[in-house]
Amino acid sequence: MKRARLTMPLSGDSATIKPPPPHPLPLLPPTPPQTAQVLLKKPRRAILKRPTALFSTAAPDSSTWAPLNLSQSELSLPLTFPTGQTFRWRQTGHLQYTGSVGPHLISLKHHDDDNGGVYYHVHRTPSHSDAESALLDFLNAEVSLADLWREFSASDPRFAELAQQLRGARVLRQDPLECLIQFLCSSNNNIGRITKMVNFLSSLGECLGAVGDFEFHEFPTLQRLAGVTEQQLREAGFGYRAKYITGTVDALQSKPGGGSEWLASMRKLDLPVVIDALSTLPGVGPKVAACIALFSLDQHHAIPVDTHVWQIATRYLLPELAGTRLTPKLCGRVADAFVMKYGKYAGWAQTLLFIAELPPQKALVSLNSRSSEESEFLKGKDKKAKKGEAVVALKS
Repeated sequence: MKRARLTMPLSGDSATIKPPPPHPLPLLPPTPPQTAQVLLKKPRRAILKRPTALFSTAAPDSSTWAPLNLSQSELSLPLTFPTGQTFRWRQTGHLQYTGSVGPHLISLKHHDDDNGGVYYHVHRTPSHSDAESALLDFLNAEVSLADLWREFSASDPRFAELAQQLRGARVLRQDPLECLIQFLCSSNNNIGRITKMVNFLSSLGECLGAVGDFEFHEFPTLQRLAGVTEQQLREAGFGYRAKYITGTVDALQSKPGGGSEWLASMRKLDLPVVIDALSTLPGVGPKVAACIALFSLDQHHAIPVDTHVWQIATRYLLPELAGTRLTPKLCGRVADAFVMKYGKYAGWAQTLLFIAELPPQKALVSLNSRSSEESEFLKGKDKKAKKGEAVVALKS
């Protein structure tokens, strides 16, 4: 499949991306660890409240937006960012979304004067060429939705209709650490609380600026995350998820070559190995592992199976199992059925079918709510850990 390329205007072009005008106040340095720890000890509501922006980026004018070589049918922002893949992008205008990709603060929006074509603006970056490359990578721009939808429609006539209604729903390629931590926050949770938790952890990273009413940060490093204790996270309202986050950070730090390198290495491994490896981390069960694999580790055929996906499978792929209860043993059968039907990008097909089956808000909540089967799985993991049973880590 052809890789999309950004059209970077030449100097003097009316669409040239210009760096935002300098702010009269100097940019403040990132909050030092000791200050973050003090903030963590405030009452829960004060902690989870979004902090006041340190500085604002100038609103981009029309000349600072550059066309992104992805049509609306290849990238629909409303069908990509608010669908539970990430909680770090915000709607900052009409059909406009803003977020950070590494150290780059970027806005994307659909332009009405270009048949909904997607444009982008870089608010802050160490390098415009690096920002371009990082954005394309983050958007999985090498994957052509037109080609995928054509293949899926050939296998499933129902898919042709859905593709017309939900064109542009794209699976992102996130940083693995960022994706992992976000999905640890999502267990048995609602969108509002997940967003507050992710915002709180994100605030430990370097502040990149504010766009509209939102402040944006580079996601914190593993070392910065390691400076937060379980008690501090509990005081911040994370509940039982606090032990999963601190436990996972500790486990990652013990990996050969560092946790981030260990996670990135899974992009080259087979899916069963990836799922088994991720499931050794505290708080990661089969469904969360599949989400991380699909949304950050190039495992395009990973299928996060829960009761909602089970209903889709028994309605369209495994009708002989309709009316039966989903069990951990049947999760593999569901995943295999999706792969048999849709091939090596089955995870993309499953994501679209999931969105199509549920009302938007319900889909968001369901996508990030751990199923009862996974909750039982994790309870078993906790019991084993209490018994002193060693968790074998996969070495890359």
